[in-house]
Amino acid sequence: MENKLNLQETLAFAVHCAQEIGKIHLSYFRCDNQEATTKSYVSDVVTRADKESEAYFLAEIAKRYPDHAVLGEESGMHSATGDYCWVVDPLDGTNSYSQGLPVFSVSIALQYRGETLLGVVYAPYLSELYTAIKGEGAFLNGDKIHVSKKTELDVSVLGTGFPYDKAVNPANNIDNFAAIEPYLRGIRRMGSAAYDLCCVAAGWLDGYWELNLNLWDMCAGALMVEEAGGVVRSFREDRNISIVTGNKVIVEKILSFVS
Repeated sequence: MENKLNLQETLAFAVHCAQEIGKIHLSYFRCDNQEATTKSYVSDVVTRADKESEAYFLAEIAKRYPDHAVLGEESGMHSATGDYCWVVDPLDGTNSYSQGLPVFSVSIALQYRGETLLGVVYAPYLSELYTAIKGEGAFLNGDKIHVSKKTELDVSVLGTGFPYDKAVNPANNIDNFAAIEPYLRGIRRMGSAAYDLCCVAAGWLDGYWELNLNLWDMCAGALMVEEAGGVVRSFREDRNISIVTGNKVIVEKILSFVS
């Protein structure tokens, strides 16, 4: 069996990469040389920091784990000979980042034959480092975290987001937002799915749902939630990855409103 990595050492490598990528983020943040352009839709932004961050990570993997594949948001799949695959969003929350808003992160996960073994999400401006190894719990800056214990929606604050194709696809989450919002204490839309999931893992958000995510958006964050005692449930199959997260009770209550 190929799965012989020392996961603590591999996590330390991923943390180092995330922190170095965070330096790249901060070097361009609130500067005039971001070179922001759009991709699939006008709201789908990419910057110089996105591209340089992914290039850095690809170079580090090539040196340390040359037989590992990498799936990156900006450059797609880089196949390799082994069964390990790194899943990386080099800058999650680019829209906020390009506006000068401080909630953005780098998300790094490692999978073995499709199973997520470890995850790192780092929000450099906030100095928040989330880490998890499967079966060993989730941590924020070294302290163990746990999902919220709230079980009623009227005292809960949830997170969500909206897909890039919201103007042309009616399955754009606006109906879900309108249906559930009156029954909540509040909703927050922070613009980084990876960070939203970590906020669920830490109990800062009581739950979270979103449509049309990609694997790099949620791979590391979903592991954080599960290792923090929460659940991650898929709620529709026609919009890429669409998930609801939180503790078991609150997830079921969210699912009674969203579709």
